[in-house]
Amino acid sequence: MTIAFSVAAPVAWLVMNQWLTEFAYRITIAWWMIAGGGLVGMTVALISIGFQTAKAATANPVDALRRE
Repeated sequence: MTIAFSVAAPVAWLVMNQWLTEFAYRITIAWWMIAGGGLVGMTVALISIGFQTAKAATANPVDALRRE
């Protein structure tokens, strides 16, 4: 995920910067906006992976074998 963010962040900044220059009221994209998006994405990923890991760790393996 870190490698994907490090590749996508500059691309996102370039695309958004080009798109925003076409508006009459121009704004600049601060570094914290892209970093915040990466932080939110990382948080969602870690929560979902943690939830699935906890669910798998507390499951009874006998029940899984019984179903197969």
